Amino acid sequence: MKRRAIFGAGLASLFAGFALSRALRPKPLNPAQFAARYAVPLPGPGRGLSVFHLGHSLVGRDMPAMLEQLAVAAGFAGHRHASQLGWGASLDQHRIGPAAVPGFAQENAHPNHAPAELVARPGYDAVVLTEMVEIADAIRHHDSAAALAYWARAARAGNPEVRLYLYETWHRLDDAEGWLTRLDADFTRAWQDALLRVAMADPDVGTIHLVPGGQVLAAATRAIEAGQVPGLASRDALFSRDASGALDPIHLGDAGAYLIALTHFAVLYHQSPEGLPGALRKADGQAATPLAMAAVAPLQRLVWQVVTGYALTGVDRAKVDGG
Repeated sequence: MKRRAIFGAGLASLFAGFALSRALRPKPLNPAQFAARYAVPLPGPGRGLSVFHLGHSLVGRDMPAMLEQLAVAAGFAGHRHASQLGWGASLDQHRIGPAAVPGFAQENAHPNHAPAELVARPGYDAVVLTEMVEIADAIRHHDSAAALAYWARAARAGNPEVRLYLYETWHRLDDAEGWLTRLDADFTRAWQDALLRVAMADPDVGTIHLVPGGQVLAAATRAIEAGQVPGLASRDALFSRDASGALDPIHLGDAGAYLIALTHFAVLYHQSPEGLPGALRKADGQAATPLAMAAVAPLQRLVWQVVTGYALTGVDRAKVDGG
């Protein structure tokens, strides 16, 4: 009984300490404070960036490789990238260390892997942080805002001028709430209110900008299913299929990875992706399955419209009119 009492007291102390640490956090930024952080757009970088991607399979190996090709094609020859990935890994699991990251050995067996702790040293111009999916579970069980703040502080320790981004992802196509409905609702309730407004209340975090991947997929889906993108008939065309032809409801195929690479390019470089190549290589050097030629320009234009439609991206919205 005595040992059980001691154990129970220890648990009570642990949970009390955790509750206290949460209580001592700054209050989330209110809507006006949050909006003020994005009132002045970031300047365009003007040169190739060194980018670190921290996340999981919705980052993957192919999308950063495609982004690098797009940057080089646009004249940013200095672009380079590194990543640390896992199987559905949360930002908090990455914070704890490799042993806590599912699939760490498998997902990082490639030439562009670098240990995540390197973001706390000089060398990276931009760090793109990706939370696990399901985002609601990440927020509920993995203390997402605190983990986001942790990585932001680490990156700023390595480079006080670093550009920090949260990559907005998506959920399963068969989500019970409805895929587009979730994308619309989560943009505010999850990505802004539960993550950015909470993490950025810490004065050492600074401003974290957004890569609106989910919003681009939503806009592309609506355009595709309205018959406005030649060669594509439905949202399924953006997602991958297994060897039997079964649709993967969460992972993108080559078309989707290309669309998300365009989104990262537009956010990081403050330039429209219109006119960039539509045929790229995957990380292993194999040619990605290209979009129909007629689909490339409408999707590139759509990406730029979405990216310049949100102050959170840091891109000057006047640029949509050529300003």
